[in-house]
Amino acid sequence: MMTRSAPLTGAPFVHPALFYGNDDEYLAGTVPFLSAGLADGQPVAVAVPGRQLTLLRDALGADAVRVVWLDMTRAGRNPGRIIPGVLRAFADRHPRDRRVRIIGEPIWPGRSALEYPACVTHEALINLAFSGRRVSILCPYDTKGLPEPILEDARATHPTLLDRDGSHDSDAYAPERIVAAYNRPLPAPPADANRLRFDHDALPRVRQFARDHAAALGLSARRADDLELAVNELAANSIVHADGTGTLLVWAEGGQVVCAVRDTGTITDPLVGRIPAELATNGGRGLLMVNHIADLVRLHTGPEGTEVRVYLSS
Repeated sequence: MMTRSAPLTGAPFVHPALFYGNDDEYLAGTVPFLSAGLADGQPVAVAVPGRQLTLLRDALGADAVRVVWLDMTRAGRNPGRIIPGVLRAFADRHPRDRRVRIIGEPIWPGRSALEYPACVTHEALINLAFSGRRVSILCPYDTKGLPEPILEDARATHPTLLDRDGSHDSDAYAPERIVAAYNRPLPAPPADANRLRFDHDALPRVRQFARDHAAALGLSARRADDLELAVNELAANSIVHADGTGTLLVWAEGGQVVCAVRDTGTITDPLVGRIPAELATNGGRGLLMVNHIADLVRLHTGPEGTEVRVYLSS
């Protein structure tokens, strides 16, 4: 039988994965989790895809008005935005000595292979971002709609697993391994990608280069503004935190405009760009802004350098 609620262990931060195979199992694992929090007077939020959002609202009935509801397909379209823009944005509204309870479903059938590395990295980094916080985040996984490798990764990113047989510790829990495993070199850009080498004096040209090529590739004026801002932040990071130079590439891919900034620097903080700016140290504000602007951000960093790749749709 499905467990009635996610356990609250002695650790301040609780991060179970819920494996469900149908709507009944989904509700059996999520509704008691929400109801227990509401009964205890805890702030409660739900960030799940639209269909599940409706399912949970209907199941909670009158108690639904006491919950903050977010459609994860919008709020979490860019997985890099979920920790600062969804989870921390809600948790930080409340005193740290008060437990906060959240359901977050960042991985669902329909997430693309392009998005998935950013999704699973997000799930691994939740454990670091909320270490020591009195927060419970339940993450549902659709066992019928998701392939087994994704479920294996979920076992590595969540210390506790919930399924029809109950609750148990994950023997595969190893979030650091997941972060390292998905820090992979990004696929080569197309040979005809537009390229510009830049240094400090070239920043105005970098912005214009990005805007002109984005417009030529069909990006709307509003989104071209966003891309120009993102490129400016990334290029400035290259100048300040690397050797003062970098390379900008712009191309079209899968109906989106893609912008990549490469430099010789190495990012050592895995949470850079994923925590609120007022608490960030040693930079990170530029990448935080980029995460809020972009539809997707992919990143690879290592001793040989860093590439940040930004995807925007019109």
